[in-house]
Amino acid sequence: MKQQEINYWITAMLNRHARVSDLNITVGKSLQVESDGVLVPVDVTPPVTELTPFQSEVFALNLIGGNRRLLRDLVTKGSCDLSYSLDDKVRFRVNIFSQKGCYSSVLRKLETKIPSIQAFNFPDAFGKMAREVNGLILFTGATGTGKTTSMAAILNKINEERPVHIVTLEDPIEYIHPHKKATFNQREMGDDFDTFANGLRAALRQAPKVILVGEIRDRETLEIALTASETGHVVFSTLHTIDAGQTINRILGMFETDEQPQIRNRLADAIRWVVSQRLLPRISGGRVAALEILCTSLRIKDLIINGETEEKTFYNVIRDGSTKDMRTFDQHLLELFETGLITEESAILYASHRSEIKRGMDTVKAARGERTSDIDNLRMEEEEVDPYQRW
Repeated sequence: MKQQEINYWITAMLNRHARVSDLNITVGKSLQVESDGVLVPVDVTPPVTELTPFQSEVFALNLIGGNRRLLRDLVTKGSCDLSYSLDDKVRFRVNIFSQKGCYSSVLRKLETKIPSIQAFNFPDAFGKMAREVNGLILFTGATGTGKTTSMAAILNKINEERPVHIVTLEDPIEYIHPHKKATFNQREMGDDFDTFANGLRAALRQAPKVILVGEIRDRETLEIALTASETGHVVFSTLHTIDAGQTINRILGMFETDEQPQIRNRLADAIRWVVSQRLLPRISGGRVAALEILCTSLRIKDLIINGETEEKTFYNVIRDGSTKDMRTFDQHLLELFETGLITEESAILYASHRSEIKRGMDTVKAARGERTSDIDNLRMEEEEVDPYQRW
């Protein structure tokens, strides 16, 4: 297989289905793409019914292109991350990994158009995040839930409004930001720095006002990010957690018990926002993001410093914090259901507290004049009892 054949496969995979997000090359399967969250096969000429180990390996090696660092990572660590461009028109974030002695490749399609807060209908809180001058702003959620897109929209807002220096540390670079009012320096792991911790440490000497760290993967990176946020920088980063409350607890869990008092106080002072994301299928096709948003407040700081109790939880404070642009997943899911963007089944499936969202949906359906129960002809019948047994 030659490079032209690899690019032909990629082009065919992109053109066969709408809204393609990922390309999947796995031995024993046909060429596959993920469209609207579902893997679907792709037909090419000549046909590929089942990829062979040789085909998948040649595909992977063509993407790597002889890069010694990537080859070393693949052999020693079992996987490697890179970016790949198709004729400078389409860019991909690529992960190549070993499985059962064969190589698999997953290519995440990257959008070339810089997202904006208005175009994606992001909440007003995103505009406030763009105006922060220091502190830590975290975006959380599973891989592929749009964290990078959300942060790119906020950086684009900063780029349009503030003449500041922005340094990004990415793995790999996804959105390429042009220079507008801001000055961008975008650095890619492997080519421009070796680890997020070292890249972040170096960034503190590069006089930025805004720093983006692709992911907080370890305690060292977190500690440097906290230091940066405490010294006049605003730091954006991501974590793989399911909601805002778990994000705070995951950070605290990186430290030993005797370190807890100090880190709780530092975190309470540093945290500005936590946004957790989930992607749901949209009724009209495609997907829509559900967002949980935590904003720092006196009640949030109290929970960080003193911990949660049965009565005081992050969920309850976020639920009651609408005046500070806070909202839970369940509240946003209810809005999406009420506006007809998602189904009742999706709302329940992705909810944090299913009983709570079911009550909310019953209220919405009652206001619409719809039935709130599927039970017909419900009535109570008196059980016949022997009169002598009543006493």
